[in-house]
Amino acid sequence: MKKLFIHMKGYVRECILGPLLKLFEATLELLVPLVIAGMIDTGITGGDTGYIWRMGLLLAGLGLAGLLFSVTAQYFAARAAVGFVARIKHALFAHLQKLSYTELDTLGSSTMITRMTSDTAQLQNGVNLALRLLLRSPFVVFGAMIMAFTIDFKAALIFACAIPVLCVIVFGIMLISIPLYKKVQSALDRVTKATRENLSGVRVLRAFCREEAEIDNFREKNESLTREQKFVGRIAALMNPLTYVVINLAIVWLIHTGAVRVEEGLITQGAVIALYNYMSQILVELIKMANLIITITKAVACGNRISAVLDIPTGMEAHPEISAEAQNDDAVRFTDVSLRYRGGGDTSLSGISFSARRGETIGIIGGTGSGKSSLVNLIPRFYDVENGSVTVNGVDVRAWDIDKLRGTIGIVPQKAVLFHGSIRDNLRWGNAAATDEEIFAALDIAQARKVVEDKDGGLDYMIEQGGRNLSGGQRQRLTIARALVRHPEILILDDSASALDFATDAALRKSLRTLTDTTVFIVSQRTSSIAHADRIIVLDDGEAVGIGTHEELLQTCAVYREIYESQFKKEGESA
Repeated sequence: MKKLFIHMKGYVRECILGPLLKLFEATLELLVPLVIAGMIDTGITGGDTGYIWRMGLLLAGLGLAGLLFSVTAQYFAARAAVGFVARIKHALFAHLQKLSYTELDTLGSSTMITRMTSDTAQLQNGVNLALRLLLRSPFVVFGAMIMAFTIDFKAALIFACAIPVLCVIVFGIMLISIPLYKKVQSALDRVTKATRENLSGVRVLRAFCREEAEIDNFREKNESLTREQKFVGRIAALMNPLTYVVINLAIVWLIHTGAVRVEEGLITQGAVIALYNYMSQILVELIKMANLIITITKAVACGNRISAVLDIPTGMEAHPEISAEAQNDDAVRFTDVSLRYRGGGDTSLSGISFSARRGETIGIIGGTGSGKSSLVNLIPRFYDVENGSVTVNGVDVRAWDIDKLRGTIGIVPQKAVLFHGSIRDNLRWGNAAATDEEIFAALDIAQARKVVEDKDGGLDYMIEQGGRNLSGGQRQRLTIARALVRHPEILILDDSASALDFATDAALRKSLRTLTDTTVFIVSQRTSSIAHADRIIVLDDGEAVGIGTHEELLQTCAVYREIYESQFKKEGESA
């Protein structure tokens, strides 16, 4: 939590002025009981109406000045809290963007969303209240006790007895609540995860008639969150009644003591009223402090959760011991590469070695879970190898600047992802300065020109979030065009034509052959999609069991031949 306060830099003035103005307001509030005591003892008892009016105007002036101080303090506190949390959100989002796929897989989307939304909102609320009340409430509590000693020492001892008891109650409940609020936020993570999965997979849920089962699952997680919140809520709820009991007992004791001392002529009636007002102020401020402690407790728990994410080291750090000098002229080279996912048991890839020259087309095929996507994800360094090395243009990917490395690569992932905006805006992700001519050239290669021309507005046609208003094949062709717009040196198509019909797939493959200066990696489960490749890598259980041309592999690789024959009947074989 302490590490987050570096983001408060730039708001030092607000952090000083906010609490300071609240202290000025509190000082004026502490003067009010003395003014009222004077009105009673001098004005009412002495029958001095003019004095009462003067003191009444003084009270009005104190009230207006206090209001001005309070409003100004609120402005500075809100400015500091909002700015502080805005910077944390920027830092958190920037940090998440730097994390490797390994860390992102470990964290999970629901946890990251909760950190960015609920946790930051709680932190903002906590900082805002802390700047306003963290100094003011204790100042009023101890200031009221000191003022009481100036009025009557014996009566003020009641304050000295009550305040420590109240502090034990407040801080005891705070210490118990902090770890419990962490559990509440973890339960909220689980509810967010379940909600996200259900909303994103609603079509699958309905297709398999799983609505009732998922409703029960959500109800179970939500009830778990409710139980955690109720439990910590009951503990936090003890604060107000316990403080009320102690304060009211102290008030009864104070009034009794004051009455006795008035009878003895040691203090005036106005002094008793002033002491009662000071005790009431303490009650109000302790209630505020109790609520403040609860809010700060939540904020600290949320701040620690945010800080824990910011403390996660990125797996994409530079490796100074790795040479950044070109070692060969190959566009891509794998040398005895092994990969193991964090938390995984066996290696996902092992002993992979091959090279791809500039302008070559490399096909990658294999059964489900054979490691095809894992292999191509090593080229843009989405994951780091466990053993061996991957080089791009002769330089180890771990020695590249990440942005420069990925700037040379066009990637089309398995799941076609488009963002809300026009077609033009989506395609310019790869090249912000691309002209319409360049965009249409990429659309031609991706077999997507007709898709755009058939839409109202053409390139200005608005795509909904996730491309919901497009078919699967249209989304895939537009994502291929997006990768081509940047004119990449290396193009990776990770099973990105699975939704295309055979005719469109064939036309796409023919167009890709015109990219003579681009090294193309095509991941597919269709042998027809990679048969034209200069070389084909056949993966089986994370190992390369065959590398060669289509014809060579049909003769030498049993795995490739089995895949091919499962998709195409042998000539002359009966149905």
